[in-house]
Amino acid sequence: MTTSFDRMWADLQPVGRHDGTGGYRRYAWTRTDDDLREWFAAECRARGLAVVEDRAGNQWAWWGDPDTTPGVVIGSHLDSVPDGGAFDGPLGVVSALAVVDDLRAAGVEKPDVPLGVVNFVDEEGARFGVACAGSRLITGELDADRARGLADGDGVTMAEAWQKAGRDPAAMGPDPEAVRRVGRFVELHIEQGKALALAPDGTDDLSDDARAVAIGTDIWPHGRWRIDLPGEANHAGTTRLEDRRDAMIALADVVHAARSYATALGCVATVGKLVVEPGGVNAVPSHVTAWLDARGRSEHAVRAVVEAVGADAMRTGGETTIESWTPPTTFDAGLVDELRAVLPDAPLLGTGAGHDAGILATHGVPSAMLFVRNPTGVSHSPKESAYLDDCHHGVSALTAVVSALTTRKDTPR
Repeated sequence: MTTSFDRMWADLQPVGRHDGTGGYRRYAWTRTDDDLREWFAAECRARGLAVVEDRAGNQWAWWGDPDTTPGVVIGSHLDSVPDGGAFDGPLGVVSALAVVDDLRAAGVEKPDVPLGVVNFVDEEGARFGVACAGSRLITGELDADRARGLADGDGVTMAEAWQKAGRDPAAMGPDPEAVRRVGRFVELHIEQGKALALAPDGTDDLSDDARAVAIGTDIWPHGRWRIDLPGEANHAGTTRLEDRRDAMIALADVVHAARSYATALGCVATVGKLVVEPGGVNAVPSHVTAWLDARGRSEHAVRAVVEAVGADAMRTGGETTIESWTPPTTFDAGLVDELRAVLPDAPLLGTGAGHDAGILATHGVPSAMLFVRNPTGVSHSPKESAYLDDCHHGVSALTAVVSALTTRKDTPR
């Protein structure tokens, strides 16, 4: 198992890595994404797993027949945010494949309950702006017509990207059969924070192996909003300050307001992406499009932050449009209890980060997560990290969970 994990991890290291930052640019429906998909399919075929794709392009590899009995599914995603880290997503996919090897090494010829390994497409939403697009599409949460019309920063729509990748965008849409095959879903992921790396007194403590892996209990409500702020283009050197209608000033107010309201209401809010028009150094901005990410434990508080920011933007002629929303998600209590029975010493952990497990859980698939300790807590950055021993602990924990879940013949839906 250890050799299998290490070899696959090394194989993935160079794919999509950006030399200038050391981070990864693994965007959906690009050449890099195609390389990752080919790697996943090849690894699955090498294990004799039957690989199928659903109507969103998510890849499913099956050990056993899920059309006879809905299966236990493990896995995650391989795409990244701009200049993201190595672990967010790929750790779950590589660990899932290593679990198959571990079970076979333990003498399992065929699990009693079918076992699936999934690679979800476009989880980060880095190219087209909607997170968890692959799982949202198959569950019907993301309308196919809307998805086809989503455009990247170069104006390429998802439909056009599909065509370039040799796919038929008309085939895109909900896939209830793919969802029906998933009896239970357990997603292993890097922790995107450092709760597992802290002692009760708040100091760093990486000595406790029992805290190398946690059981996920819930996902905070979160969403993304586009804010359009109008201005008037003019010469940066000759236009008096009092005569300017500068969209960038309106943006500064929005950024400050988002931070202030989030602080007051116990949430987090980030403006992390901008498009400025006309985009000249010597031109007063005529329009700014900004994207706001807001999250928190309380749905009411998150919505209050966005409403307050939107009201401030509206006073300058701005407009706020929702692009995605994920309600509070509590993972299946019965499944979490089963994970706790297998991993009695593992701590419980909620998260503010969105995941495909949350989308499936919202649509009735019993789901849960495992988190592997992150010594620095940094994520969505080249500095994202995990110790190799902790990754191996993650594989062992997932193997134990899968072994327990797949030796039962009464997997419920």
